[in-house]
Amino acid sequence: MTVIVTDKGFGPDDFEGGFVPLTEMGEADTALEIAPADDPRELVGRLGEIAAIRVTFPAFSDGRGFTHARDLRSLGFTGRLRAAGHVIADQYAMARRSGFDEIEISDDLAARQTEDQWLARADWQSHNYQARLRG
Repeated sequence: MTVIVTDKGFGPDDFEGGFVPLTEMGEADTALEIAPADDPRELVGRLGEIAAIRVTFPAFSDGRGFTHARDLRSLGFTGRLRAAGHVIADQYAMARRSGFDEIEISDDLAARQTEDQWLARADWQSHNYQARLRG
């Protein structure tokens, strides 16, 4: 089972349908999964057709997914963007600032890092050090 983390806390996965790896993408696929080594620029010209993208994080120390999120948003992707895998509560604000809408975590991680730990970082817009430096 998985838990979906948003600014409102933990919730169930309400996305219906499966994610297809970018490397196996077909013309009719509208929900894709991007791995760290994938290049999101391959989706240029198709981003308007895609409803959801899940970016995988094989380890919390692998930050390539944050770059993928930023790149996808910069390329014009407006659909649902999900980080999945080894993202920890301390990375929630970074994930949201990068462009992710939600985080998919395992039940095990949700038991170790409880909802209150994620919610403590849910006010990610107010705790932006760059905005504080600008005044």
